[in-house]
Amino acid sequence: MSTEVIERRSSFSKSIRKPAPRYRVLLHNDDFNSMKYVVQTLTQTIVGMTQAQAVGIMMEAHNNGTALVITCALEPAEFYCETLKNHGLTSTIEPDD
Repeated sequence: MSTEVIERRSSFSKSIRKPAPRYRVLLHNDDFNSMKYVVQTLTQTIVGMTQAQAVGIMMEAHNNGTALVITCALEPAEFYCETLKNHGLTSTIEPDD
């Protein structure tokens, strides 16, 4: 999924296409949800995420405090972050530098 931003300089110049800014969705470790629940929530929330990927993300958050879930455009990043929060997980987004 590629999202682009079109920038117009003036009514007479050509449109310039540049990639839309990307954002990282982060999962934070918590002491409330079971590992199984976190994996299940990730696979149900993130399109195309396998159970093996979800286990890796869950373990990274468990061991390091945070883990990268996905990098995408702002609107889907906000959707994923809010959906994870609605399922009781701690999630944030940040710009992908």
